Amino acid sequence: MVNVGILGTGIFAKDAHLPALTTVDAKVVAAFNRTASKAEDFAAHAKQTGHEVKVEPTFEALLQNPEVDVVDMLLPVQHNYSNLKLALDAGKAVSFEKPIAASLDEAKKIVELTDASPLPVIVLEQYVYHQGVAKVQELLPKIGKPVSFIFQGTGAFNPSNKYAATAWRLNPEHVGGYLSDGGVHQVTVLTECLKSKVEQVNAYTTQLRETSGDVDVLAASFKFENGVFGTFTYGSTFGATKKTNTLQIFGTEGSIIYDWSPGSADTVTLQVGPDSNNMGQPQVFTINESKHFSVDSEFKNFFDAVEKKDKKVVASNPRKAFHQFAVIVACVESAKKDGQQVKVAQLD
Repeated sequence: MVNVGILGTGIFAKDAHLPALTTVDAKVVAAFNRTASKAEDFAAHAKQTGHEVKVEPTFEALLQNPEVDVVDMLLPVQHNYSNLKLALDAGKAVSFEKPIAASLDEAKKIVELTDASPLPVIVLEQYVYHQGVAKVQELLPKIGKPVSFIFQGTGAFNPSNKYAATAWRLNPEHVGGYLSDGGVHQVTVLTECLKSKVEQVNAYTTQLRETSGDVDVLAASFKFENGVFGTFTYGSTFGATKKTNTLQIFGTEGSIIYDWSPGSADTVTLQVGPDSNNMGQPQVFTINESKHFSVDSEFKNFFDAVEKKDKKVVASNPRKAFHQFAVIVACVESAKKDGQQVKVAQLD
């Protein structure tokens, strides 16, 4: 059993983290929020699911609580580094929400900080743990050499989105605002499925909605380190359109289509054959994702690393999260240069 202290008890803490933590071998024992009433509300809600949560007056008090084994941080992204450092200095393993940081400089500082610490740290990016992604990885060798891809993550603007109304999203300090907040999910799917890193980008962006706080539509071409290239379109601020999440990968011996659009079961479709005269029938695999959208899988992986005292067990680690964020940063930079090619920042 891992005892968890929550820093930041907002919407996602109550609606996503708490239900997921209730299903794994964990107990929420403490919480702190800058607005005390939100922490009290969280504690009352948690009690209904069997968690006895002590509301702490400060984050320092939470860190000093001897019952707390790990800290789960859900903060405006610009506060990740400073609070992560406090937690690690206090000897606590940490989980915190993506994107990794508000800027590349801060992201690098986080990687340096976590590289130097023996404690497990996970950047909570649930798509690393999606079963659909794992299925694509399993099937990828069957299509020969991957050559190109088409990625689409698009949807209509939702003015009732409860997450979009938070102050730190309305007035973003993180590069790209909406694009880096949601876009790292999309980059994760792409890089995990192709098992490679993006090397360079050419991109265009625009802002359709004032409430996005910054650019909110991205169209780009990516070239990967393994030579694969393709197009990447992302935005959920369009007019009326069906929400679509698809990745098509084309290889020398076949193709894969991963479709995780809402409204129906996720599917991965494999078709094998070297040409139009030798095409096998499409094989469709239905994917049954966790009802917690893999948030529970994130925590299982993190707690496994904590119990084994082995940070290498963490799949969604800070170095991986750095790359996801760096791709979006490169896209924003390219768009500001009218689509000029920009290399994605790399770690040493």
